[in-house]
Parts: sequence; C-alpha cells; structure tokens
Amino acid sequence: MRRKSDYVLRLALLIGDALMLVLSFALAYFIRVHVDPRPYMFESQLFEFTLEIVWLVPIMLIILATLGLYKKSVFLNKSRLPEVGRVFIAAVMSVAALIVYDYFVDRNLFPVRVIALLAVVISFALLMLERILIIFVARQIFKKDYGVKRVLIIGNSKNTEYLADFITSAPEYGYRLAGVVANHKYIPSDLKAHQYSSLKEALKQAKVDVIFQTDERATEYVYKQAIQKHLLYYFVPSETALSSHFGELELVGNTPAVLVKLTPLSGGWAVVKRAFDILFSVVGLVLAAIPMFVVFVILKIMNPSAPAIYKSERLTRYNRKFKCYKFRSMKPEWSGMTPEQAFIKMGKPELIKKYRKNGDFLKDDPRIDGFGKFIRRTSLDELPQLFNILKGDISLIGPRALIPGELKYYGDRSLILSVKSGLTGFAQVSGRRDISFEERRALDIYYVMNWSLLLDTQIFFRTIAAVFRGEGAK
Repeated sequence: MRRKSDYVLRLALLIGDALMLVLSFALAYFIRVHVDPRPYMFESQLFEFTLEIVWLVPIMLIILATLGLYKKSVFLNKSRLPEVGRVFIAAVMSVAALIVYDYFVDRNLFPVRVIALLAVVISFALLMLERILIIFVARQIFKKDYGVKRVLIIGNSKNTEYLADFITSAPEYGYRLAGVVANHKYIPSDLKAHQYSSLKEALKQAKVDVIFQTDERATEYVYKQAIQKHLLYYFVPSETALSSHFGELELVGNTPAVLVKLTPLSGGWAVVKRAFDILFSVVGLVLAAIPMFVVFVILKIMNPSAPAIYKSERLTRYNRKFKCYKFRSMKPEWSGMTPEQAFIKMGKPELIKKYRKNGDFLKDDPRIDGFGKFIRRTSLDELPQLFNILKGDISLIGPRALIPGELKYYGDRSLILSVKSGLTGFAQVSGRRDISFEERRALDIYYVMNWSLLLDTQIFFRTIAAVFRGEGAK
C-alpha cells in the first residue's frame, strides 16, 4: 500500500473532481432556474441536464490531467497558489469544451449563457475547496505514518543533508527516512543511526520504496538496482546539471529533484487510464454477459467434469502474480500445463522449439480442440479477463501478461513489468500470429517507454479490427 499512496491520493482527487464538476453544473442550472429572479424562456430539466454532464465528465477530467493537476508536485507544494491558476484555466476550458460539444451535436446543453458563466465560477470554487480538503486529510494520514514511502538517500552532496532534514522534519509530505549511504559529513548528526556503508547493504537491511541519488557517481548502477527492485528513482542534480531538462523536476521541500521515469504512464495519466479501465470493464461485462453464458454452457456440456474457466498464474506490474481468467480452449488433459510439459508428455518434444520460434503459436496445436480453436479465433476465450480488468490485475491495453516460467526469456522484464499487463497490446495488434518472440518483446518494451493516450486509442481500434477479421489471440 505504501507504493500506492500517491495513486490512491490521485484517485481520490479524480473522483472528487468528477463529483465537484457535476455538482457545479447542476448548481449553476439550479441557481438560474430557482434563485435568479429573472424570467426564463426554456423548460426546466435539471435531471436531464445533470445526466448529460455526467457523460461528459471524462472530457473535463482529461483537461485537468493535461494541465498537470494530478502530478505529485501538486501534493508536495506547501502553498496552494501554483494550483489556483491551473484550476481556474481548467474550469474555463471545461466549460468551453462543453460549449463546443453543444455546438456540434446541437443538444442545446446551455439554454442560456449565464449557466455557462456560473458553472465556471462555481466549478473553480468547488474544485479548489475539494482539493484543499483532500490534501489536508492526506497529510494528516501521512503524519500518522500510514501510506508513507520509505526513502533511501545515496550520494556525497550537501543535498543529502538537505533532503534528510526535510524528510524527517516534514512527515506530512508522505516520506520516511529508511537510510542514508554517504560520508559522515553529509549526514545530520541526529541521523547517523540511519547510515549504511553501501547501497547493497541498505537494500538488504532496510525496507525501501524510493531512492534519491544526490551525486553523479555510479548512477547507472544505482538506477539499475532501482529498476530491478521496482523502486522509484530520483536523481537530484547539481547546480550545473540542473539546466539539463530530462525527467520530471519536482521540489522536495526546497531541494530540486528529477524523477527519472521508466514510462510516461504514471501519475495522473495512470489514474485516468484506470478510470477508463473500470468504465470499459463494467460496460464490457454487461454487453458480454450473454455470449459468456453461452460459451460457459457449451463447455460444460462438452465436458461436464472439466472447468469451463481456466485460471493460470501470470505476472503483472511490479512482478505481482495474479490468476488470469480465460475460457478453457485446450483439451482437459493438457490444460494447466506449460507448452514444454504438454509436448513432452504427448511425445512430441520437437514441437517445443517450433512453438517458441513461431511466437508461441502452432497452426495445428494438438492441445486445442475444435471449439477451443473457434473461441480463440473469435477472441471469446478472452472475455473472462474483463473481471481481471475490473479487479485491477491488468489493464485493457498493456504488454502481454507473462507466465512466471517465461521470465528467463525476458532480459528486459523489469521494464515490461513496470506497467500493468494488458488484455490486448501493441505486440498483439502488430501481427498477432506472424511475429517472433523477440519482436513481440521489443514491441512490449517500446509500448512501456513510449506510452501515450493516442497510442492506447490506436491499439484499441486496431484490436477491434483484428477481432472482426478473425485474427484471434494465440
């Protein structure tokens, strides 16, 4: 939960912002109809108006995210003043976006202009109040030592001393000092007990969530250790390096630090992506309820003693194991085995190399029965994974979920496991049956390092096209 504290805080802000936006527009409409004494020449439909706004909230939340209102710097600022301007711009842009929408779809969303003007003022006020309250509550929780991240500082620099002092004196910002790897002169006298002789010793003995490096010695080694252990890594630049614009610059107290990200899919964008995952999975489960029931019944009729739902252990973000749900497409005697185990047991070990070389696919795979081939070709076997998406095990779009036994084939698994696995992904829509294992791994890494909302949108529509063409998953 410590690693998720920022995520939970962003999610709370996202939900709070959504509620405040809906309430703002509803209040603007209510004030014009029931408080403003001037007559109006339109039919009052408060419920219909509010419902329309609910469907348009995702557009407004994307505007807030684009303006950086879910970045961690929003939580770390001692003053709320830097946030005020962006919240006001977000309020104006949100109303402007709805006016543009109203113009093109001709829904008469704002029967009079004053409702739009009132919505700007009210949404700005409510968003600020809600955010002040949520961040205040979060800081009180951090003071109680809940959800804080344990920090290891490494480096011989005055910034080591500054950071250590700030972290120990300001617990409300969500950090606790786990250790310091530095010379004595760079460690405050009251924090000598936190000193470790090496990074290896500190990572072995202390529980660490975040590494701050304050000098430029062995940065590649320190960064690699952070990646392998799925830790956040900050590089604190010197004054001469501060002008080089790489990573994301944040102020931790009065100390500038650069957060070096493995992937753009973090911070506010991770919250937005999760919100869309929940929305998609709920709608998908409703629409897929009948097809899933039919497939389940057919599988039970064909083999009553065999489970219709196959649960396999897979890996997702931060090397976390989860049970991946699929409709069983293999013959019961081979279900639950790795390809190597199944091919050896059936006396066809020569198929192992062919299967791996062909990107984990065989045209006439002897493990799969006729109905299994059908549900794979139509991707019906994947439908139970909607429950995995709803639970948060995986995302709609992401790298392929790895089987633990496959880790030895993935030299760059730390990169791939830095984001949630996906029901579909860049590799799956780039030649689902025609690319090699190495090519698919390279595409997964590209996705992680070059994620964008636009890329996810492209993959989503390419997936739909692939399913309609009958290019089912392997």
